[in-house]
Amino acid sequence: MASHVAHETSEKEIPAPNTGAIWKTFWILLILTAIEFVIAFTMPANTLRVAIFCGMTIVKAFYIVGEFMHLKHEVKSLIWAVLIPTIFVVWLLIALIYEGGNMY
Repeated sequence: MASHVAHETSEKEIPAPNTGAIWKTFWILLILTAIEFVIAFTMPANTLRVAIFCGMTIVKAFYIVGEFMHLKHEVKSLIWAVLIPTIFVVWLLIALIYEGGNMY
């Protein structure tokens, strides 16, 4: 019969997950969304409200990209390589809407 040798296993304790950054991101995005809801139900529909929504949406999008896609930890040239075309596209959309006569 084969003899079974007891192997001593060293169990290492698993460290606690670092969820602080995720919760910080959650609370920041929750506050921005709550502000959007307050504006949606208290301001009349006009160009200012649409501009505020667009601005807050862009801020939230950049924050999400920076946090969850880890863009804020990259070199500055990569950040500019993403930011400059995005600004150009936003400018292009505003110009096309304005020239098309769809502004309020």
